[in-house]
Amino acid sequence: MACGVVIAGSTIASAVVLAHLVAGVVVNPDSGSDWHSSLLALGLIWTVRTVAQWLQGRLSQRGATAVIGELSGQVLRSVTALPPRQLAADRDTAAAVVTRGLDGLRPYFSGYLPAVVLAGILTPAALVVMACYDIQAAAIVMIALPLIPIFMVLIGLLTADRSAAALSALTTLQSRLLDLVAGIPTLRALGRAGGSVQRIAELSAAHRRSTMATLRISFLSALVLELLATLGVALVAVSVGLRLVFGDMTLAAALTALLLAPEVFWPLRRVGAAFHAAQDGKTAAEAAFALCTAPPRPAGTRMPPGAAPRIDVAGFGTAIEPGRVTVLTGPNGAGKSTALQAILGLTDEPGVEVDGVEVGELDPEAWWRQVAWLPHRPVLIPGTVRANLELLGPLPDLDSACRSAGFDEVCDSLPDGLDTVIGRDGVGLSLGQRQRLGLARVLGSPAPVLLLDEPTAHLDAELEARVLRAITARAASGATVVVVGHRDPVLAIGDAVVTVGDSRVPR
Repeated sequence: MACGVVIAGSTIASAVVLAHLVAGVVVNPDSGSDWHSSLLALGLIWTVRTVAQWLQGRLSQRGATAVIGELSGQVLRSVTALPPRQLAADRDTAAAVVTRGLDGLRPYFSGYLPAVVLAGILTPAALVVMACYDIQAAAIVMIALPLIPIFMVLIGLLTADRSAAALSALTTLQSRLLDLVAGIPTLRALGRAGGSVQRIAELSAAHRRSTMATLRISFLSALVLELLATLGVALVAVSVGLRLVFGDMTLAAALTALLLAPEVFWPLRRVGAAFHAAQDGKTAAEAAFALCTAPPRPAGTRMPPGAAPRIDVAGFGTAIEPGRVTVLTGPNGAGKSTALQAILGLTDEPGVEVDGVEVGELDPEAWWRQVAWLPHRPVLIPGTVRANLELLGPLPDLDSACRSAGFDEVCDSLPDGLDTVIGRDGVGLSLGQRQRLGLARVLGSPAPVLLLDEPTAHLDAELEARVLRAITARAASGATVVVVGHRDPVLAIGDAVVTVGDSRVPR
């Protein structure tokens, strides 16, 4: 606000000083001493305006960076706290908002908001000063000025729809492109990577068409606003020129009115131009607020049992007892992985009790510390192998855990052993090696509850037998073990086998 006031004051002052300077040179060219003082004053005013504009831009950029960072953090915290199903539904939108969408807020804070402030200060102030010198020019401007906001509103409504459509298209295109890039290794293994080039080109062309459609609206709206402002200034120039010819006004007043006329229209033109540049960011911000305002699930407060608990799941027909291996089997899509998520309390599915207490009533952080979970795709982060093994906490016997999962052989083959650095999602390791790492992390955990989703996937028969013996040993030590699987060796270790969707009594 302070910078806007300084910029507005210096703009009006420079117009008045410059008009009187030029008029003085034309009317009285011999008064050189007056020129020097006016030129010094004009230089000082321009310097103050330049410094104020620089400071305003700097503060706007810093504020935009802070707001974008804070809002991105809120979106990430809100989305990652969602249940898995809702997370899968909102993941693409959140990714587009955080990675690309919120960057559009920078023009909003650095261009649009300062322009709005300046329009609220400079336009009325310049109009008042113009009226002091020439009331007729001020009246002409007052008639032409309302046309700009009217057209801004009409064009803005169209642009808002375009921006929303562009964000939706960007979200879809980005999710498809990421899925395609993520699947390139599989396509290469199948010898079909060549087809992905054409698909990426099609997605890029679709994104380009969407962007160009938005740009056309922006350029056309800028043309309309510039045309209105030019006509308004031209009307003032014609009126001032005619009255100056007939001697109805002084040259200084005429030049002052003529120099102030563009300054009256300029802030509104800048608001219109900045509005289009910031509309994408505003649309992304609305999507971000929608993601952040999703009602959070109420968290329980009761503490879970310290020992291996008995788990009852509605529809299973049998309880998951400690000291036993319970195998969940059934066709794909029957809900086996969803059952594990329900036991973890990651879904809103009712009917899961831990030692007679509904899982939703348990303190989630405390309950998760009691559980070692191996999802179908182990979570691996960029860093060393050791850091990934101890991602959920230190392992009491790291060597024994690696041997149980057959990961000791992998460590021996790595260039730096446990200190070898791997990339995101385990880049640098094969699928089987990633599976072994996840198994070692779970089997070495002291947690009393083990949930394993397809633990022997990507393993050969010999290693599968070793892993299943380790799982059986954990159950024999008193742990509550739940395994998802359909292979005969996995079913063979089950003390209770539950067919999800068609429960049958354990053996």
